Amino acid sequence: MRGTWQLARLFRCIRWVDVLILQGAPILGVASSIGIITTAKLKASLLFGSASFLLVTHIFTFNDWAELAETISESGPARPPANCGKIPPHSLLFFSLSNLATSLLLFLFLSSRLFFLAAPIAALGIFYSHPSLNAKSMPIVSTLLHFIGGLLYFLLGYALFSAIDRHGLCIGLFFGLTFAAGHPVQEVRDFLEDRQVGATTNAIVFGLRPTFFVGVILFTLEYLCLFALAWLGLIPRFLIALPIVLCPIHIWWSVLTLRSGLTCENITRFQSRYRLFYVLTGLGILAALLFR
Repeated sequence: MRGTWQLARLFRCIRWVDVLILQGAPILGVASSIGIITTAKLKASLLFGSASFLLVTHIFTFNDWAELAETISESGPARPPANCGKIPPHSLLFFSLSNLATSLLLFLFLSSRLFFLAAPIAALGIFYSHPSLNAKSMPIVSTLLHFIGGLLYFLLGYALFSAIDRHGLCIGLFFGLTFAAGHPVQEVRDFLEDRQVGATTNAIVFGLRPTFFVGVILFTLEYLCLFALAWLGLIPRFLIALPIVLCPIHIWWSVLTLRSGLTCENITRFQSRYRLFYVLTGLGILAALLFR
């Protein structure tokens, strides 16, 4: 009974919304390379989806373990993760690594190509979160890790049914920019908490406004990349309407957020808005790829 209760607490620790949102990149990678849909491909896709979910669950729970471990250490900051504060660190670490091991085994079962893409993604997450490495407190490097991670995560899905080629790399750049663009905005949102615990994020080192501007610039490059992909025919051409419509609205929301103040509440509202755009863009691309 106690073990069941502990497992239930661990499942509640999963950031379900964040994990599911991040499935967009690999799902679109699969859709970009699947070709003619068959029963065998659908079975492989379902197995891939399970492995991908476990991989991202590991990344988030490992990050929560790192914060929890720092919280209870003698010199660590007093900022336990809200969703995992009552779970023993060793239990959370075991849960995270179990998710990683299962994920890698499933990827290896599907193909060695997937395994050798998933392993670096996991390594980037460990480098970013582990208290001894702490790349999240390395300005610029932390954002570059998000760019590389977004690119690799799309290619992970793309590689399920296709060798990695120029077509896949070009589309992957869009997701790399998407991941990278959201990171400075997140650091602006967490500025007060990060400063309290002595972190050295981009927002703390360079300031709130410059970091926010970097996020806006990266988002603009993301929309330009999407425009170029559609213009060149790498994705269905009619999708060129998405960046034309969404980019000006996104920039206007950025201006409104800047005017109203870069507080946690305002940034959270801004994030909710552009994440909706990310979902709409992903669904548009997915539908275009599957029904072309």
